[in-house]
Amino acid sequence: MERLQKVLAEAGIASRRKSEELILAGRVSVNEEVVTQLGVKVNPAEDLIMVDGRAIKQQTKVYVMLNKPKGVITSASDPKGRKVVTDYLPGIKERVYPVGRLDYDTEGLLILTNDGEFANLMMHPRHHVAKTYHATVKGVVHGSVLDRLRAGIELEDGMTAPAEVEYVDVRPEQNESVISITIYEGRNRQVRRMFDAVSFPVAKLRRVQYGPLLLAGLPRAKYRVLRNDEINSLRDAALQSHKIQKGR
Repeated sequence: MERLQKVLAEAGIASRRKSEELILAGRVSVNEEVVTQLGVKVNPAEDLIMVDGRAIKQQTKVYVMLNKPKGVITSASDPKGRKVVTDYLPGIKERVYPVGRLDYDTEGLLILTNDGEFANLMMHPRHHVAKTYHATVKGVVHGSVLDRLRAGIELEDGMTAPAEVEYVDVRPEQNESVISITIYEGRNRQVRRMFDAVSFPVAKLRRVQYGPLLLAGLPRAKYRVLRNDEINSLRDAALQSHKIQKGR
């Protein structure tokens, strides 16, 4: 027997958190009885589980890495008809959804899956999975600015955690710098806001690494299915970061 929200997540309906919201909203039934309380346990092999009147079925787990282009919505659909990340997965038949977000103007490494447990593990704030970006900024950035970013920046929603920051390239003739920044949080537009706070606005932002997973070699707008060792490494990175945080 498993908790209902876990079964929904494993069926690719939504993340565990979103599945809990579906249950509380009265949109889920088990053996034709609506369930509105969390904690109910079911047998997915025997019980008839329905969401919005449609029976769920367990899906083959799929884990995909996409090199998201700029100008694409990180969503499975868009009411305005704009391009979304799932438009770039022509060979994936399963219903997958993004793990976290990259904003409209940001490109690079994005993971998509139908494994709600895995998605929740990657996104949960207590796990602090490292995410590395290459930010092309206007101006030649001095070392003292990098030290400020490393120490943490005061934003409107509070102080950021310390970041790992290094030069990738400095182009004085073009009046721009490329900076590598690794963060351990998932705030909305965090990297852009951090650079805005030190007066070096971002002209181009690209995520190049997520935990141990590297984007290198994957062309823009293309995807590939993750290998089992990569999936396990991502899980291990999330669990290990949680142990480190608990030990502090």
